Amino acid sequence: MKDMSLWTEGDWIGAAGAVFLLAVLAVGGIIATRKSDEFAGHPRGLFVLFYAEMWERFSYYGMRALLILYLVKFWLFSDGQSNLIYGAYTSLVYITPVLGGYIADRWLGQRKAVLFGGIVLAVGHLFMAYEGLQGVTDPATKQADPALNVFWLALALIIVGSGFLKANISVIVGQLYKMTDTRRDAAYTIFYMGVNTGATLGTILVGYLGETIGWSWGFGLAGIGMVLGLIIFVIGRPALKGRGEPPKPLTKNREFVLYGVAIASVAVIWFLIQYVSVIQTLLMVSGVAMLGYTLYEAFKLPKEPRERIFAILFLIALNPIFWGLFEQAGGSLSLYTDKFVDRGGVPTSLFQSINPIYIVLFGPIFAGLWAWLGKKGLEPSAPAKFALALAQVGLGFLVFVWGAGTGDPAVMTSVIFVFLIYMLHTTGELCLSPVGLSAMTRLAPLHLGSFIMGAWFYMTAVGNFVAGKIGEATGGESGTMDKALTLGIYSKIGWVTLGVAVVVLALSPIVRRWMHIDTLADRGMDADLEGQSGIGLEAQEAGLHPTTRH
Repeated sequence: MKDMSLWTEGDWIGAAGAVFLLAVLAVGGIIATRKSDEFAGHPRGLFVLFYAEMWERFSYYGMRALLILYLVKFWLFSDGQSNLIYGAYTSLVYITPVLGGYIADRWLGQRKAVLFGGIVLAVGHLFMAYEGLQGVTDPATKQADPALNVFWLALALIIVGSGFLKANISVIVGQLYKMTDTRRDAAYTIFYMGVNTGATLGTILVGYLGETIGWSWGFGLAGIGMVLGLIIFVIGRPALKGRGEPPKPLTKNREFVLYGVAIASVAVIWFLIQYVSVIQTLLMVSGVAMLGYTLYEAFKLPKEPRERIFAILFLIALNPIFWGLFEQAGGSLSLYTDKFVDRGGVPTSLFQSINPIYIVLFGPIFAGLWAWLGKKGLEPSAPAKFALALAQVGLGFLVFVWGAGTGDPAVMTSVIFVFLIYMLHTTGELCLSPVGLSAMTRLAPLHLGSFIMGAWFYMTAVGNFVAGKIGEATGGESGTMDKALTLGIYSKIGWVTLGVAVVVLALSPIVRRWMHIDTLADRGMDADLEGQSGIGLEAQEAGLHPTTRH
């Protein structure tokens, strides 16, 4: 234990995170000891899901904060190659929930899917704690270590586990309430607070241990967090009141076949994560196929629903642009912070906690702002909000470049500009992510609801892959991040994104007309795709829950 007089800023932040975690757990203990079926006006099952998801996000975001640094500093991959691996990993994390959600809806049920996904995730996180050769400085020797295959296996397990857990636990939240229950909005707000609490604490504590004590300590804590989430979910099953069970009786044979297919898919992902070019080809082919199918279905529909599909396609097409830039946070921006920012003794990974903290602070403000503007008839349309989102993410990069001032690596960038870029990107996120989720559930024809939601997350996955390609470019030909080159790329994508935002804003009146908002009420409140309302609700899909009506 280091003498407190010698503590750095990072030590104090880590200690504060630990104290806050204990406080959150103490509240959970109070809830667990109550015998009533409700707490604070909500079913106890909501708080079971709150704490289970909090620990899952704790483990996922803690591991994510360390990943790019681990690839560069431990496995000795180049900066460019590490960004590409990071982008491939995060893109697959966004694709697999589409399949996991489909399997749960058709056969497995959400509860069993979450339980299975949690087990796979826990094993994956614990494998991350296994390290190979120590002290090797030659990249070729290091990457020839058989332990690298354990690392790829760990990533594959986390990807598959996320596919079964990520979407389905959020859906169970909605199943605790009737469609017309006025507590639904508040329930998703509480749940979303758990998501971002876990993301914040995981980033701080896992990142702190990983960077100051050892990688295996950080990843080990992430694995322990996932196990705790699993335990809470299993013990709290009675509080779920039978929600999330299979849609029809499921035989043991079929159940184990589904698990077997999922385990076999780990081998496929293990291969893909190592051969990124294959992922790129699959994304392109699948994207074209999804577009073709969507247009085929659209032209079979009457005028208004057909034009709503066109509006959906317009909004979905902007998804990769936004997330491709936003997700520099865990890739190139993290490496830049590590190399060229005056951090004052704070471990690099801890800066990943800024986004979820901002989400918690600004989320309610934005929700209130849209409601206030709506009452006055001044609320921007969904496409206009997308334009605002793109403008803010582009402006974030331009402010950061301006603050850096020079490409001289000896001149460190002030940490205030890291906070500013995260702030602008977070406010942009709040203009796009919850708005996009709401638009998908409102505009999609009922028979295409799940497919459209899947397409939304698919294009988010494309955005994450694009993020990896942008990050790879910051490494230049040598593969090592160059400050001047990185700032030049940030400046270029900042100005281009501002230009795209202007075009989107100019086209927004046309897209708004395609949405036919005035006739949406004819579908009835209960016709909305409430089952989809929580899918992907996390720091990347935060705000309030998707069924909030704008």
